[in-house]
Amino acid sequence: MATTTPGAETTLVVARTFAAPREQVFRAWTDPEELKKWWAAGPGFTTPIAEVDLRIGGRYRLGMKPPDKDVIHVVGGIYREVQRPSRLVYTWAWEDGDGTETLVTVEFRGKGSSTEVVLTHEGLASQESRDQHAHGWTGCLDSLGRLMAAGTALAVIRAQQHRTLVRTEQSRPGSQARGLDLATVEPV
Repeated sequence: MATTTPGAETTLVVARTFAAPREQVFRAWTDPEELKKWWAAGPGFTTPIAEVDLRIGGRYRLGMKPPDKDVIHVVGGIYREVQRPSRLVYTWAWEDGDGTETLVTVEFRGKGSSTEVVLTHEGLASQESRDQHAHGWTGCLDSLGRLMAAGTALAVIRAQQHRTLVRTEQSRPGSQARGLDLATVEPV
């Protein structure tokens, strides 16, 4: 859900809850390989650029490519706060923009086995810019939700496979599994 902060018509606040632990959601937000899987404004977009130097004063650079155009929209900035796994604060400026720098704060709030992400994007130039960023952030969070859901489904499958292998081994005392490399099984 995207809202504006009362009295600040160019500040955007978006909140979303994901069925994943805080560290996993934080990692998805800060690991370049994970970012390439979800950071894009909508279906069909790709993320060919994801560079992260995760430290105060470190830089990041993210680029998304729409499905119907041969252009990459690149944004970058500097980390002002890094509090793993609870908070990120960073500047935000589009490389092909007018040089305006805004500020993004992302809070990762643990809610049992889920994580609420509250994103605040401040200093946007206009209501139109705020609304465009609301659309983009909503698309990104939708993609992150799909990634977290897929990760949860994979974890359940891995857990079921692990239990099945353990049951199989326990049901045949003294037998050895043939053609099965137990080192490849990852318990969750």
